[in-house]
Amino acid sequence: MDNTGHTSSNKVFGFELLLDLYDCKPGACDDLALNYQFLDEIVGFLGMEKQSPPSIFRSDETRFPDKAGLSGWVPLIESSIVIHTLTPKNFISVDIYCCRSFDLKKAEEFCAKFFAPRKIEVQYIERGKSYYADEAAAKVKEFAHR
Repeated sequence: MDNTGHTSSNKVFGFELLLDLYDCKPGACDDLALNYQFLDEIVGFLGMEKQSPPSIFRSDETRFPDKAGLSGWVPLIESSIVIHTLTPKNFISVDIYCCRSFDLKKAEEFCAKFFAPRKIEVQYIERGKSYYADEAAAKVKEFAHR
């Protein structure tokens, strides 16, 4: 495992960190400014590049009372960061998907600082494990013909 928390020895297309934050600080799920600030600041904190400013939306809590909260995302040159909040359960999910490695622990700590959850569940996925397979095979074939 390297210092970013990645375990793969093969080149992959991207890295996705899924964070589920339970029992966040009061009001965090409904705070439009806080969630926008989170999306705006985490990008630079992790050394990523925005394609545009974040977009964030409030769910219609009358039509969807069990889904009351916010949904937002910021598109990145490297992919995206997405957030969903669910006010009834004081729950926030954050998905960070990037085409290059990033510091997983730093990302988790940033989320904890913003939302002060009592519990965080972490999942990590390597995406596109075969994306570079054709390139590697071509290099092996080229080397064999020398």
